[in-house]
Amino acid sequence: MKEKLLWLKEIGESILISFLIVVLIRTFLFQPFLVKGESMEPNIEGGNYLIVDEITPKIYQYQRGEVVVFKAPNKKDYYIKRIIALPGERIVIKNGQIEIFNKNHPQGFKLDESAYLPQGIRTSGNIDLTLQNDEYFVLGDNRSFSYDSRHWGPLKKENIIGIARLRAWPFSSLAIFRYSFSY
Repeated sequence: MKEKLLWLKEIGESILISFLIVVLIRTFLFQPFLVKGESMEPNIEGGNYLIVDEITPKIYQYQRGEVVVFKAPNKKDYYIKRIIALPGERIVIKNGQIEIFNKNHPQGFKLDESAYLPQGIRTSGNIDLTLQNDEYFVLGDNRSFSYDSRHWGPLKKENIIGIARLRAWPFSSLAIFRYSFSY
């Protein structure tokens, strides 16, 4: 009888420790995210299950081209979009082109999105906006079907949950997202 109680105690402790580890990892390091909608197609599709990195952004700044998950402007839903412009930058969308102005490029540069957008995709809208020090401009990859910063304005840094790092589902599309865009 004593052995059974000891065995139950050990199992209980193992379950409790495992639970605490999962809660800590999910709360502070990584979080699962189920994609709904088609705003990030063809790169990320509705029904994809992603793992979102919450810790890296606490160590360094978000970068242009990264895909982030954030609280939507309505604060009830979560969205997933790509960072296009960074804090302090001026973004101009005109005639289907995106131009970014910053300290390194005071005359501006046309954003090359060939690494993640199909050829020929143009960005609709007529925007000329300078971001504050805590704001990002985000767009969905499926520009025609994306509710993004063109509609509701800049994204505040405090609303960002983290960076999409891994597509875990479906297994046939398992992928690690690597971001290495230079501007």
